[in-house]
Amino acid sequence: MKVSARNALKGKITAVKTGAVNAEVDLTTAGSDKIVAIVTNDSVKSLGLAVGGEATALIKATSVLVLIAGSGLKLSARNCLQGKITKIGEGPVSAEVSIALPSGETVHATITHDAAGELGLKVGTEASAVFKASSVILAVAA
Repeated sequence: MKVSARNALKGKITAVKTGAVNAEVDLTTAGSDKIVAIVTNDSVKSLGLAVGGEATALIKATSVLVLIAGSGLKLSARNCLQGKITKIGEGPVSAEVSIALPSGETVHATITHDAAGELGLKVGTEASAVFKASSVILAVAA
């Protein structure tokens, strides 16, 4: 599978909670990171999403926010994966921030160059990759 989403995290489906229109699907990666996705009930059916099944969570880097440790913020975003910054690719407008999770997986975020500077981001800084459940696209093998 080739996709333009910078982040592709594989895992097992650990919960599917259906609502009137949408379902909340929990995916747990091999490194025990939990990712929550909101998809339509039709997508649950057509993709065959069920507990125990495998899926890949796709998240565009532009949908990932960087939260530095100790900010004291409470967020409504369901996904907050903690790790350490391993790389910062600086550009004139944007910066790509790579956050290594304890599992060995890496999540990439694209934020403005100014935001990276204002946050004082440096390699080795503890940070979290934050993204909304509605920003997660689930894919399954055909």
